[in-house]
Amino acid sequence: MEAGIVGLPNVGKSTLFNALTAAGAEASNYPFCTIEPNVGIVPVPDPRLALINKYIACKTILPSALKLVDIAGLVKGASEGQGLGNKFLSHIRAVDAILQVVRCFVNEDVTHVDGEVDPIRDITTIETELLLADLQQVEDSIHKAQKLARGGDKEAVARVAVLELCQKALAAGQPVRSLTLEDEQQKLVKGMGLLSAKRILYVANVDEGNLQGEGPLVDKVRAHAAANGGEVVVVCAKIESELAELEEADRTEMLESLGMKEPALASVARAAYHLLGLQSFFTAGEKEIRAWPVPVGATAPQAAGVIHSDFERGFIRAEIYSVSDLDQFKSEAAIRAAGKLRVEGKSYVMQDSDVCHFLFNV
Repeated sequence: MEAGIVGLPNVGKSTLFNALTAAGAEASNYPFCTIEPNVGIVPVPDPRLALINKYIACKTILPSALKLVDIAGLVKGASEGQGLGNKFLSHIRAVDAILQVVRCFVNEDVTHVDGEVDPIRDITTIETELLLADLQQVEDSIHKAQKLARGGDKEAVARVAVLELCQKALAAGQPVRSLTLEDEQQKLVKGMGLLSAKRILYVANVDEGNLQGEGPLVDKVRAHAAANGGEVVVVCAKIESELAELEEADRTEMLESLGMKEPALASVARAAYHLLGLQSFFTAGEKEIRAWPVPVGATAPQAAGVIHSDFERGFIRAEIYSVSDLDQFKSEAAIRAAGKLRVEGKSYVMQDSDVCHFLFNV
């Protein structure tokens, strides 16, 4: 699953990406500095991995991960070709969710493309460009679909109906994600890669003196998110970038001095994970303990398929217990002896914190 980072130039977007992925994207105080997107893999911190390892020794611990795409700073008029225009809009059509970095700090040394800091204006600028880009795409697609629909193509008829719903919403300034669509309609929309259909997380970038995100700038972002079904995470990208460069002991010392239990980036990764509708199940053995991402509502065979397609194709059953069971009984043998090891079949719906052994035959 992928998430794309968007934002105006000079909001701290690439600094945040650097800290999240250590992929070396260059932060710059100039608009349009990045043409091709930077891509990195972001581990999702999960304390349950250490808890499992407390009772099951292993050689390797692997957290779940997200693919993160950082694109060029958007500017007003991007949908019409301003700045890098559609060159970067196309990069985020394939992602599953959007992280919008919003500047919530004042610093005279870091210029703002519109002169002064106003997070709601910035959010509106970005969202307007995404809406306009979608509207152009939808209007272009309608003509093609209508031609096919007149020829009796049933899929085209359904596509026209969905496109018309999207067109009406976009023309009224409403994102496609605000529409109530049936399952088949949602599949059609997802296949179109519409930008305003994607779930969104607002990352409020604050300065070093406001790590809790207090004050009017962040409050405005929180109010906007609450009114529009979004979520907010507060970070100081500058501090997070510094923390990411430190050794573990030094990082711990710095966190303590700041009164933080963990880097704020851990909250960003987890929030993005949940934004994508994901939960984790685990596999555990002598070789490795690993967290695997799976959509909420996935069945046991689908979860097995995340590990390997053969596991899903030849699925027989799954032996499952929870992390809390392991914490209570201290070992898999004790869980089995207590009758807490569950045997689940193809219809089982996975639960967050399941620890699984899959049995399959191909």
